[in-house]
Amino acid sequence: MKMLMKGNEAISEAAIKAGCRAFFGYPITPQNEVPEYMSKRMAEVGGAFIQAESEVAAINMIYGAAATGAMSMTSSSSPGIALKQEGISYLAGADLPCLIVSISRSGPGLGGILPAQADYFQATRGGGNGDYYLPVYAPASVQEASDMVLKGFEVAYKYRTPVFMLADSMLGQMMEPVELKEDLMKKPDVDSWAANGGSGERGSRNVINSLNMTAEGLEAMNLERFKRYEEIRKNEVMVENCVKEGDEIAIVAYGTPSRIVRNAIIELEEKGIKAGLIRPITLWPYPYDTFKSLPSSVKHILVAELSMGQMVEDVRLAVEGKIPVHHYGRVGGSIFEVSEIVNKTLEILGRK
Repeated sequence: MKMLMKGNEAISEAAIKAGCRAFFGYPITPQNEVPEYMSKRMAEVGGAFIQAESEVAAINMIYGAAATGAMSMTSSSSPGIALKQEGISYLAGADLPCLIVSISRSGPGLGGILPAQADYFQATRGGGNGDYYLPVYAPASVQEASDMVLKGFEVAYKYRTPVFMLADSMLGQMMEPVELKEDLMKKPDVDSWAANGGSGERGSRNVINSLNMTAEGLEAMNLERFKRYEEIRKNEVMVENCVKEGDEIAIVAYGTPSRIVRNAIIELEEKGIKAGLIRPITLWPYPYDTFKSLPSSVKHILVAELSMGQMVEDVRLAVEGKIPVHHYGRVGGSIFEVSEIVNKTLEILGRK
């Protein structure tokens, strides 16, 4: 049964239904409904909720809970995620599964609470130290956001990695009909790695650590982790590719702005312009292969994003200079309109 829910609340309830029983966070708009919702629901399902004294404290609490194998989640917004980066690097270095949700705002600095996509680099390149990646999901609707929660936890435990969900404040604050999955995630087997204090049948202790005092040992840890990253690249790419033969231009957009692009494509069709949408759902691993099999009719690519051009760099890497890549962005919390995408497309194609 579908129910009307705000994006932040749907994400929270989806985490509860997936089996999350440990949430640690700190207030910052526009994600405050997540900890508010969790503060009530965790008590009802026998989970743990703590409003930490800071974002730094919250992410380190996640480290502790995840180290025991507990299904753990935190959420924040852009400056708060920046404060969590050291802890995220430690989580990646210790191979600990968890879900990190960012309902992003504009920046840099304190910025504002209006929608923006300027945290693409923060999410996909990692703001912490060392060599690591996080799988990054970018939902475009409240339904998809709730679905991605379960997917995120599954990937986190399958590959033993923190997983990131990146959404802008439009998605966090909007209300849409959503049908929440009732099935709990299959309980992951954590005995082989989780800290247990030497209890249980094995009688030995697992050590959770990102420290290795020898260059050879630390290199081996990194190489083993990157083998898992290669598996993620092979198996976990998600993309919606609506480009078809005859399209003159491919428009690339992710998250809620992709919904504006869909309407622009309809308006372009009415003007006799054939255009298709490429919507990355995973921002890492990025769907590079999608761009290598575009129809020969595609002569231009337009990247539409609410930033000064962060995702455009991945698109240029994907096409390897074979197709001209253009960018249209709005920043500071301004959202482009359908007419802006239409006019930019006409300009690129020389029809204006």
